[in-house]
Amino acid sequence: MNLELFREQMYRDGSVVIPGLLSDELVDKLKVKLREAIEKEAAYHNGTDYVDYGMVMMCCLYDQIFTELFEMDELMQYFNAILGEGCIVYAYTSSSMPPNASNFSNRVHVDCPRIIPNYITNMGAVLLLDDFTEANGATWYLPGSQEQWEMDPDYFFNHAERLVEKAGSVWFFNARTWHSGGQNYTDAWRHGMTINMCRPWMKQRIDIPKSMARAGKDIGQISDKAKQKLGFFAQVPENYEEYYVPREQRKYRQKVE
Repeated sequence: MNLELFREQMYRDGSVVIPGLLSDELVDKLKVKLREAIEKEAAYHNGTDYVDYGMVMMCCLYDQIFTELFEMDELMQYFNAILGEGCIVYAYTSSSMPPNASNFSNRVHVDCPRIIPNYITNMGAVLLLDDFTEANGATWYLPGSQEQWEMDPDYFFNHAERLVEKAGSVWFFNARTWHSGGQNYTDAWRHGMTINMCRPWMKQRIDIPKSMARAGKDIGQISDKAKQKLGFFAQVPENYEEYYVPREQRKYRQKVE
């Protein structure tokens, strides 16, 4: 989609769907690795009886393919068009729905607590790894609701639209847009991933650089382009020594936007 048209629709409606943005090959690879990550998260919780079952809280802690997405200009250009090239990850989760179940996403909610008129601080993207259908819990969302402080659930469900789209599509949305996960009535998982990006001066929900380091991830295998999006160049110095290093070695070396 033309970026000027994308910006216009995002500010007006709070959401844009780009069909077929991800190749079938990439979708298949992501789904395999996401299934493995879901199993590891369940092992961390000692079972599946927890509110976020099926929702990987930090995809970049797992396979390298999850960090390689930030090297895809055809995906990142839409974030950059709204938030600037210096934008970073606020949260990076899965949006999978277990068979014959729902999860914490099924409440009517927004993903950002603040409203600044005509200024978007956070933008999300749901990457569809399966076809989203009404039967398997396609997301509900209310276009144009991004500047409403409160939302009546009855009003929402009477006016909301459904994200019924094919695998490989990406739904970009203002994080202030009111939305809700559905209910999966099928016997199969419905897989997806959500990237929430924010302005570089904002804090991440979880400190991704520190989390990846403590998890023993091989940071050297991640490109500088991906590191920038993951927040590695937007870290606050921890002491005088880190503050007074040469500019090119500073933890915070984002371009000013």
